[in-house]
Amino acid sequence: MRYLTAGESHGPQLTGIIEGIPAGLPITEDEIALHLARRQKGYGRGGRMAFEKDRAEILSGVRFGKTTGAPIALQMPNRAFEKDDANWPKVMAKEGDGSDVDPITVPRPGHADLTGVQKYRYDDIRPSIERSSARETAMRVACSSIARKLLKHFGIEIGGHVTCIGSIGYEDPWEDVRNLVDPMLDDGAESVFRAADESEVRCLDQELTQQMRDEIIVRRKEGSSLGGHWEVLVTGLPTGLGSFVHWDRKLDGQLAQAVMGTQAMKGVEIGQGFESGRRHGQIVHDEITHEDGKFKRRTNRMGGIEGGISTGMPLIVRGVMKPIPTMLTPISTVDMNTKEEKDTRYERSDVCALPRAIVVMESVIAPVLANAFLEKFGGDSVEEIEERYQQH
Repeated sequence: MRYLTAGESHGPQLTGIIEGIPAGLPITEDEIALHLARRQKGYGRGGRMAFEKDRAEILSGVRFGKTTGAPIALQMPNRAFEKDDANWPKVMAKEGDGSDVDPITVPRPGHADLTGVQKYRYDDIRPSIERSSARETAMRVACSSIARKLLKHFGIEIGGHVTCIGSIGYEDPWEDVRNLVDPMLDDGAESVFRAADESEVRCLDQELTQQMRDEIIVRRKEGSSLGGHWEVLVTGLPTGLGSFVHWDRKLDGQLAQAVMGTQAMKGVEIGQGFESGRRHGQIVHDEITHEDGKFKRRTNRMGGIEGGISTGMPLIVRGVMKPIPTMLTPISTVDMNTKEEKDTRYERSDVCALPRAIVVMESVIAPVLANAFLEKFGGDSVEEIEERYQQH
């Protein structure tokens, strides 16, 4: 299974194509809209969310509410192209020479502005801004929602929450979070995202929620931005997904690629991750037991993966998002044409995008897990996969 997205932040629409989804999977536009709506919520979001109400339309690959096995095409209009500014159709026109559009020549540090120009030899930063924008993640969430539905059909649930915004977070980022979250996993990982969605910043701790909100207010007044840390959990994964026989088949490596391929993500870990490097082996590795005819682990510090293969324990993926580079208070850069030092320009954006980005992180790992699942139990239809999975 794979998916592709196309479109620009202020173009007419985003487009997605997903292939490899087996036939017979029930899916509706409303189910896709659930996670799109979640992506648009969260304290610290920018002005665009006030009018951009995302909904993906299914154009192919679904008949009478079920997938056919053919590629699924999705489209999602960009309301900004239509409503926000009548100038966008001219700025993003597919014809003409652009002589009536003022070029952008002042790149923002930390964005794809300058690197995009250097790679593709643009004479205007706008193409870099448009395609590298996190607006693209809306279609990624839509495409991944279908993979999430496939996983859910087989009892695999995904849920995430925010653990830190700026300097505000849990005192012990591992033990405090485990004590809070692990008991929730008996009800499935979706219970985590439902509880987190009750918080404006998608944090499970009420006191931290208020402190994170206050921190966003402070940075908004300063004209700055904030990033933070997040955690995504997956329950119901069977043992044996992934492999150690080749580097590119390791499940943790594939998950890391999905995370690091997402805008503004600067780090990823599985389970205890970086903290395990500060501890000795006896308190890092998960002791193995045999209970009720099954091998189990007493703890889950490895986050559900050993040797690139799922263990059957809950998957724990954690990561860090940098502060977004678009800020109301400028920092120093250089004009590409004049080579003179200048202040950065402002493109409307969030102060803190992490409460929205956690939905993206839940989403982008879903196709990785779905592919690993299909590799082991796959068939051309959901019915065929069910037959194979029941024999596991």
